[in-house]
Amino acid sequence: METAKNVKDVSPHEFVKAYAAHLKRSGKIELPTWNDIVKTGTLKELAPYDPDWYYIRAASMARKIYLRGGLGVGSFRRIYGGGKRNGSCPPHFSKSSGSVARHILHQLQNTNIIELDSKGSIIGVS
Repeated sequence: METAKNVKDVSPHEFVKAYAAHLKRSGKIELPTWNDIVKTGTLKELAPYDPDWYYIRAASMARKIYLRGGLGVGSFRRIYGGGKRNGSCPPHFSKSSGSVARHILHQLQNTNIIELDSKGSIIGVS
């Protein structure tokens, strides 16, 4: 059996699940006080059911930065956005919460998982 050599060789679901468990065990990422009541976007009707959703989103964002390079808050708002249900009106695309993305990026930067250049742009995962 061959071992995986890269993040691209592993299933995204398995990697995010394992890395989220690692982030939770390490205790380096601090959960915000609003973790249990916040919606992840205006398109959502309720807060996430999974109590570990914050770690899963952080692991997913770290993976996307590793694969794609420098992504900002606006990019993550588009990536995690989706269709907003408007009742009897047609659904339209809506972006996700920028505050959640911004807070996770700050947490990843404070734990030295991502690096910034001199202009403040994300340059990648260390």
